[in-house]
Amino acid sequence: MKNKIYSSPKTSICLVLFVILRIQGISQSEKIHPSIGKQSFIYAVKDSNQLGLDVYTLHSADSMNKKPCVIFVFGGAFVTGRRDDTLYNHYFNNLVENGYDVVSISYRLGMRGVQHVSKFNIAPLRNAVNMAAEDLYDATNWVITHANQFGLDTSKIILSGSSSGAITVLTADFQRRNEKPAAQVLPPGFEYAGVISFAGAVLSFDGGLKYQIKPAPYLMFHGTADKIVPYRKIRFFNKGFYGSAWIAKTFKQNNDPYFLYSEEDMGHEISVYPMFDKIPEILDFLDKYIILKKPFQVDLLFKDPDAKPLMLLTPGELFKKLQTTKATGQTN
Repeated sequence: MKNKIYSSPKTSICLVLFVILRIQGISQSEKIHPSIGKQSFIYAVKDSNQLGLDVYTLHSADSMNKKPCVIFVFGGAFVTGRRDDTLYNHYFNNLVENGYDVVSISYRLGMRGVQHVSKFNIAPLRNAVNMAAEDLYDATNWVITHANQFGLDTSKIILSGSSSGAITVLTADFQRRNEKPAAQVLPPGFEYAGVISFAGAVLSFDGGLKYQIKPAPYLMFHGTADKIVPYRKIRFFNKGFYGSAWIAKTFKQNNDPYFLYSEEDMGHEISVYPMFDKIPEILDFLDKYIILKKPFQVDLLFKDPDAKPLMLLTPGELFKKLQTTKATGQTN
């Protein structure tokens, strides 16, 4: 059956979605606010690629006043994307103007050139997720090392990601809480303070979703009809792809704090538009769960009768689209 792209009154959502996937090449016009400074650095060199990051801070910030930090990982199916895409400027502006420094990172795109992934051929995805998580750990170490330079509170480093970036941050925190070897490059005793995920999932080969160390509070946005990243789970023997609803179920059983914001009947566009439409909810989560450490558990199912799903591609259809575009990913 031919995939359908539905129209919607939320035209901006359609534009945003197509930007992140580089299908139409449409870009957002919002710029970083003049009150915010941006500095770029190289945090690692891998496979002859220089991996860079951008640090966004208020010009007027006092470095003696330690601030929480959000490390952001862009989306693009591990095939494409840029850490400094103007798509994310609205999100970054709001975080920085509300007291959070932002570090947006590049990472190796391990799915470039891959044509097909399924439950029988999951090795390419596993490799891509592991590569991205390893790069995220190295970027985290860079942030910790340079915390005094930017006035960062290393006890309040929060992860955030969209789509493949959301898979990366959720899996990275999962691996850290389960003391996986790759995560041991982080300082002893260090844990992420929270995770904000836009249509993400945990990739696990442990036969289930279990956390040896209590996880950080998670804020998870997800469409219930998402076909690219599962809203619930995909399980095959010991392999599991655990989406937002399954993570929330696990957290609820274990009395761990979380906020699951489900968009009923919506697809993978939820990997993007909460960064525009749900800023108040994001800031409220950061204030209550991270700063005030409230152990809330919230399941919110939201239905907008005027909104129509914009993207109901399967993973195979998505990879085909991405591999046939002229888009290129960024690694520095």
